[in-house]
Amino acid sequence: MFYYLSKIFWFFGQPINLAIFLLLAGLLAALFRRRRLAATGSVLGIAVLVLSAWTSVGAMMLNPLEERFPKPPLPEKVDGIVVLGGGFEGAINLARGGYELNSSGDRMVETAILARRFPQAKIVVSGGNGSLFLDGEGDADTAPRLLGALGVSADRLILEDKSRNTYENAVFSRKLVEPKRGETWLLVTSAFHMPRAKALFDKAGFATIPWPVDYRTSGKEGVGFYRDNPMDSIQATSIAFREWIGLFAYRLSGKTDQFFPGPGG
Repeated sequence: MFYYLSKIFWFFGQPINLAIFLLLAGLLAALFRRRRLAATGSVLGIAVLVLSAWTSVGAMMLNPLEERFPKPPLPEKVDGIVVLGGGFEGAINLARGGYELNSSGDRMVETAILARRFPQAKIVVSGGNGSLFLDGEGDADTAPRLLGALGVSADRLILEDKSRNTYENAVFSRKLVEPKRGETWLLVTSAFHMPRAKALFDKAGFATIPWPVDYRTSGKEGVGFYRDNPMDSIQATSIAFREWIGLFAYRLSGKTDQFFPGPGG
């Protein structure tokens, strides 16, 4: 139920869709001569678009998430690496059979680098098809093609292809791997996603060292107007909204122990 509710909520709540719905509500109100409602809906819709596309609001919301878990020194020994899905173009790869990466593809690139650096480490790829509306190939199905092409042996891979969200990434990976006391596992995901991911893995009883990648901010954006191209700004705002809402929802549902998890637990 949580999975379906979260997907439906996000369909209406992501900034670009929210702006469209507000503008449509304003248009509908105008047709019924409800001028005040029409003006309110239109102004709010335009405000969401302007803030998302033309300001640094998205980057400023993303930066605290990315700074929460600094990248630590690499340990001398690594027993395994867990990389979370979200780095592939699932629909394209399902149709064409390739391994096209999306804007979070750094997760997979960094995993390949770590795999070569620690040749004895197992590689867990956690991610099925997490879309409610779109059909696509899960990352655990695509990753062997890319990692194999980059020289990672198939017998090192542990594929978790059932998870649809970060909570299931943690729970299903823990059951599949059954990590032993004293083992060292790296958790690879986007820096903005790390607070939620690390908290969920801790809650699931899977101890990991966070290894954030795929940074979207420099930390120097500040308050500003037109600091980035509008498409990237809209994407940053959408990602930031999703992560902050996700942190709140996971804490409210008891899936994590803190609203804004950090290195101190």
